[in-house]
Amino acid sequence: MSSHTKTAKKIGFISLGCPKALVDSEHILTQLRAEGYEISSSYENADLVVVNTCGFIDSAVEESLDAIGEALTENGKVIVTGCLGAKEDGDIVKKAHPQVLAVTGPNALPEVMSAIHHHLPQPHNPYTDLVPAQGIKLTPKHYAYIKISEGCNHRCTFCIIPSMRGDLVSRPIHQVMQEAENLVNAGVKELLIISQDTSAYGVDIKYRTGFWQGRPIKTRLTELAQALGSLDVWTRMHYVYPYPHVDELIPLMAAGKILPYLDVPLQHASPRILKAMKRPANTENNLARIQQWRRICPDITLRSTFIVGFPGETEAEFEELLEFLQQAQLDRVGCFTYSPVEGANANKLPDPVPEEIKQQRLARFMAVQAEISQARLSHKIGQKITVLVDEIREDQAIARSSADAPEIDGQVYIDNANHLKPGDFVTVEVTNSDQHDLQAKIKDKETKLP
Repeated sequence: MSSHTKTAKKIGFISLGCPKALVDSEHILTQLRAEGYEISSSYENADLVVVNTCGFIDSAVEESLDAIGEALTENGKVIVTGCLGAKEDGDIVKKAHPQVLAVTGPNALPEVMSAIHHHLPQPHNPYTDLVPAQGIKLTPKHYAYIKISEGCNHRCTFCIIPSMRGDLVSRPIHQVMQEAENLVNAGVKELLIISQDTSAYGVDIKYRTGFWQGRPIKTRLTELAQALGSLDVWTRMHYVYPYPHVDELIPLMAAGKILPYLDVPLQHASPRILKAMKRPANTENNLARIQQWRRICPDITLRSTFIVGFPGETEAEFEELLEFLQQAQLDRVGCFTYSPVEGANANKLPDPVPEEIKQQRLARFMAVQAEISQARLSHKIGQKITVLVDEIREDQAIARSSADAPEIDGQVYIDNANHLKPGDFVTVEVTNSDQHDLQAKIKDKETKLP
């Protein structure tokens, strides 16, 4: 063991919140390892702890403050980053835990590293500090998130993300594609494309032309999807607002270039509620669009999220939402009751919905969607599908199909599969289903994507 290894400073790391925060964490961890820091798996062995926080809704604020408190109790030296650090210029954190060493906001790699350098300096040794080209990942090595932009130009009344993360800033397309190439070369089989507003990629720089592999390429979602589709791995699109140009992605899905999966946060179906939410594309005829997408790509999986109990939502408007669910027949749906996040403009709207009614509407909504999800999954029984193995437990493989994003969608359970390993693609026949998941049996091991 070298003297450098013996004296390397150790950092504990806690990452809370959404995949976008996860990407921030990966960038910080990659930089730490590049500079010779080691990552500790326990409080007691860490010289300092970094907590990447979430501040989107009140329960997330509470979870983040609790995590900071635990780190202070168990270790004592704590640096805070992430969305909670951007609220009230970090005052929430400082008031609750005045002993933290530093507080920064999200997407703040230089500020976090500066605070670490100040409180735990670590000399860099270029001969011993080696980082793989793909960086240090917090996800299993066969899938990875790529954040293509930061911030958002919309001002949805229930959301405070722009006040924390700022307006849209798109990453240069050559940088995104280089990261994707590095990940694929390192063995990643699935790329999950994320941002606050994936459809808006390149708007801020007027779809500027960049260069990748010696050829021009526009900084725009369609061109990005085409380029990612050439890498021969699964590419999954998240947080895609239904702007008209999103229609251009569907033929790419039908041709097998990117996964036939679209995560479209619709939030509601009532025009009045959507207007009150200040949602982009609220006048689009989403039902007609969905029908057209399915005509072009019958295998498409549609995921969405909705809010019930928004201020002023009437029973008739809620029933309009239920009717939309029945007609749209979405595959994967998440639903939340409206949470009056501190600083959100919607809090000023009249006629707040009582908590009891919010919860009743949530239960009614989920009951309707559960029936839809169960029926749609049951139609897959007998079909042959390609799945990606995430985990092996005893003789059972836990995998995902093109319809399943990690952690938020369903899984495919395969018996007698202990010869498989995480990252394998395998063809299976679906034998059973429930509201969320599929059971399957192995048909034929795949060595590459079909």
